[in-house]
Amino acid sequence: MELKSARKGPEKADAVVVFLHGYGADGADLLGLADPLAPHLPGTVFYAPDAPERSVNNPMGYQWFPIPWLDGSTEEQAKEAMARSIKALNAYLDKVLADEGLTSDRMVVVGFSQGTMMALHVLPRRDHEVAGIVGFSGRLLLPERLEAEVKVKPPVLLIHGDADPMVPFEDMGLAGEALEGAGFTVYGHVMKGTGHGIAPDGLSVALGFLKDRLGK
Repeated sequence: MELKSARKGPEKADAVVVFLHGYGADGADLLGLADPLAPHLPGTVFYAPDAPERSVNNPMGYQWFPIPWLDGSTEEQAKEAMARSIKALNAYLDKVLADEGLTSDRMVVVGFSQGTMMALHVLPRRDHEVAGIVGFSGRLLLPERLEAEVKVKPPVLLIHGDADPMVPFEDMGLAGEALEGAGFTVYGHVMKGTGHGIAPDGLSVALGFLKDRLGK
């Protein structure tokens, strides 16, 4: 299963940022972030794939896996869909690097909500370490399995609104504790008064992390 994707940036890039969208959205939803970021990250190309399956709740958008308490799916369906998405995302990241002629240390993955859940699950289990992970408004899935399954430990920046009604703000702390417990370097930023979204201060902190990790 090959993920559909959009690309924005120079023809020949020396770094790549991949955006992973949230439940019910699509790649284009996050690719717009490339516009304010690109002037500060010269030579960087931005990618934003659509998740593999149409969203149950929003047929115009996509999902990495269904969410039982939101869409009436079963735990088994969610588990099977996530397994398919993990495989598809790994193949996608490999293809992006191959197409751009870059190595993993020139890639940062930025997730939002369900995209953050995918990033925090997939990237530590890959063979080659990316330059970093930025996780907006998400959570760490299966934290009890992380330490036993981790292969690489890229630095992680977690950003979350303290007024998030969709993914509880407390999940940021839980993810940070589990990641640090497994040996990751974790940074955090709280978007004060922000709900389930990306505030300007959060994007600014993410930009600083991207510049630092990609040597811009």
